[in-house]
Amino acid sequence: MVKLKRNLGPVEAVGLSVSVMAPTMAMALNVTLAVGAAGIAAPLGFALGTLMVALVGFSFVFFARKTTRAGSAYSYIGQTFGPRAGFIAGWCMLLLYIAGGSGSAALVGDFLRAAFADHGIHIGAWWLALGVAALLVGTLFAYRDMAVAARLMLLLELGSICVIVYLGVKILTAVGATGGLTAAPFRPDPTMGWWGVGYAVVFAVLSFAGFEAAATLAEETGQPGRAIPIALLGSVVLAGLFFVFASYIQVVGFGVDNMKALAADEAPLNTLALKYGTLRMATALDIAAAVSAISCVLGTLAAAGRMLFVLGRAGLSDTAAWVHPVHGTPAVSVLVVGLLMLAGLLAWAPFIGPADYYDNVGTIGVLALIVAYLGVTLAAVVHAVKARSLVWLALGLLGSLAMLWPLYNSVYPVPAFPGNLWPYVVMAWIALGAALAMLRPGIRNAEP
Repeated sequence: MVKLKRNLGPVEAVGLSVSVMAPTMAMALNVTLAVGAAGIAAPLGFALGTLMVALVGFSFVFFARKTTRAGSAYSYIGQTFGPRAGFIAGWCMLLLYIAGGSGSAALVGDFLRAAFADHGIHIGAWWLALGVAALLVGTLFAYRDMAVAARLMLLLELGSICVIVYLGVKILTAVGATGGLTAAPFRPDPTMGWWGVGYAVVFAVLSFAGFEAAATLAEETGQPGRAIPIALLGSVVLAGLFFVFASYIQVVGFGVDNMKALAADEAPLNTLALKYGTLRMATALDIAAAVSAISCVLGTLAAAGRMLFVLGRAGLSDTAAWVHPVHGTPAVSVLVVGLLMLAGLLAWAPFIGPADYYDNVGTIGVLALIVAYLGVTLAAVVHAVKARSLVWLALGLLGSLAMLWPLYNSVYPVPAFPGNLWPYVVMAWIALGAALAMLRPGIRNAEP
């Protein structure tokens, strides 16, 4: 049997995690939601969210130090609760990656459409063609060479981050000159209180979705017991610092007395670029967000392909477990997930628009993600009890509690239609995965 090519290191692993999180894209979308919940304390929500995700990250690190197999949540949960439970966890992660990649492809077209509109060029429905092109190019890279793809993802994301950092420096300089810099964003808003901060944490945690993607490269990374934990925690720390910075500059850039305007702004970074910079900078930010979305498309294709490969190897499909003899990549699985992403983009996005499509499929994916994260933290608790390790037991329990909050806030109060349907979609997906796990003999007998 041809094996996955082991030619990656910590840099490539970090590149995959960072690309799936897509920090620039997250900051272009999620800060306004956090401000709507917590007011000026949105940066505090992102700071606390970073700590909560780090707690979950420790559970992934616990297993990554011991397990050198691809599969991430599939492998970790399978070791503890059996292969069928592991299969369902991997099935949930697969939904996250497919949904996230398809939604990000739509945003590629949306952000580029905004960049053209800055200069009076209106491309109309051509945003869909741009999204399709991003998916096709991403599939080609993920199919051929993971080392090149991972480095490209990291370069694309770092480049887009630099644009926001540059804007941030200009904002801090301008606001500081007028005495407007303040520590108020790191204290609860007098109106919203701690409850608002807690709700903002939900959006902060969702911004980290995909940080665990590096673990899917365990069989392609040299010294995975060292490289993968570095990638997992490194990506959380770096992204967390960026999230706090990016949310702070948006709050002080709009002004602490102008949070309603920030919460209602559909393109806050563009607004700030026009206020503190130039039209060219606004266009650069739109392009940076599009580049971040392209990076996310490539990252989710790579992660989804490897997750489907692992599920196929576990008994779902021998064809999905095929490795390209030259490129050493799970080529068939990459093509399958690419087609699924394309199908969703073409069948759904044109009728509701790119932003709503991303929001809908993203919500579906994140609900599935939280279920898998909870499984990993609970598995870490079980292993910690067996090993009599109080430190890992505490980290596992805290990680589990950290995930219960965004799960609760994602389903209650009950979202308005069609958001109220998405939990049922996820439950149906899980039910399908459970049926496959029960009915396929290979899955039932596979070693965890």
